[in-house]
Amino acid sequence: MDGQRERGERAPQWRWNGPPWWNRRVDEERRPRWPWASTALVTAFVLVGSHFAAHAQEGERAGLDPFARALLFVTGAALLWRLRYPVPVVFGTAVATLVYLGAGYPYGPVFLAVAVACFSAVVAGHREAAWAAMGILWAGHALMAHWLYRWLPPAGDSAASWGQELGIAAWVVAVAALSELARARREQWARERAERARAARRRADEERLRIARELHDVLAHSISVINVQAGVGLALLDTDPEQARTALTTIKDQSKEALGEVRQVLDTLRTPGDAPRAPAPGLDRLPELVEQAASAGLTVEVEGKPPRLSPGTDLAAFRIVQEALTNVVRHSGSRHARVRLVRDGGTLRLRVDDDGPATGADAGGSGNGLAGMRERAAALGGTIEAGPRPDGGFRVLAALPVDVGHTAQAKDTTQAKGDDR
Repeated sequence: MDGQRERGERAPQWRWNGPPWWNRRVDEERRPRWPWASTALVTAFVLVGSHFAAHAQEGERAGLDPFARALLFVTGAALLWRLRYPVPVVFGTAVATLVYLGAGYPYGPVFLAVAVACFSAVVAGHREAAWAAMGILWAGHALMAHWLYRWLPPAGDSAASWGQELGIAAWVVAVAALSELARARREQWARERAERARAARRRADEERLRIARELHDVLAHSISVINVQAGVGLALLDTDPEQARTALTTIKDQSKEALGEVRQVLDTLRTPGDAPRAPAPGLDRLPELVEQAASAGLTVEVEGKPPRLSPGTDLAAFRIVQEALTNVVRHSGSRHARVRLVRDGGTLRLRVDDDGPATGADAGGSGNGLAGMRERAAALGGTIEAGPRPDGGFRVLAALPVDVGHTAQAKDTTQAKGDDR
């Protein structure tokens, strides 16, 4: 429980000395407001309407005395607590209405208070309590109208017709049905709000994953080249200063480019929705990758020309080639790699080969390179195959759809576990 408090979670409270079930509020986290205006309106309507009903039923029912007016006021005023304590309010209004009718006072809008209380209880989720209160009201009225009327005021009253009881029963069912409809609609709205919130969280998670993938690809490639060039510069610093100068120049250029790409990714976080300052990289920058690999001592042979691709596929293809060449620089003893691009109908088939062997050296990688490739391909509906070749070396084979809409929904990605070679 202490751990839950440290994490900011709400610890469950199971206490025998807590409030009884009928006195618990509807929502402990968000206390509902007091419905002053609606309560005042209903109470005034009940009092005024009952006054006119008493004049209309004079001689048939007992007149309104102070006790009757107090009952009407209490019945209406109880609605002020209907949002916080719906169960006591619905039973209280039903009982007060039965007392009012049992005393022989005139019929009128007194039933309105019970209807409002029932509606609030059903919408709040206390369906059984609302139905029970309405059932008690109808059964109590039927008992008084057909049996107890002999001993109840006004004197000389006769039994009510069963048609009247059926009308009251229909009124009760109509109120309950309307309340159930409102409750169902409210639950539907709550589900829709929850679904929108979950969708927003999913979009945020996907965006974080995309940014993390971009940063990994940019930094892994650039830092690998910088690492190789730094080693060359240190080795040739005394024997070949010009070559060491060239290595340092490459480090400067590569770090500047990496900083620019990182800044571009971070700008999307600071100004969401704004257009990026520079276009996203694509296969048109493949010659730059070849030059960067050459500066790290890796000769890259490119076969085929990139077809016209949608922006999403173009970026994914560029990052896959970039990551594959980075892995060759970091993990392979081969100084030669081959990149092959082929369009097969609506699919771009991209292959990156090296002759190996794997060096087994720790290049400081995070182990997320291959997983990031698979996630990029899966997000577009494509596939990635990566592994050792039978004749030695390593191969990365990607199949990506050529046309992917800007607003196409990303497919559910499978979290792939695996390290860079």
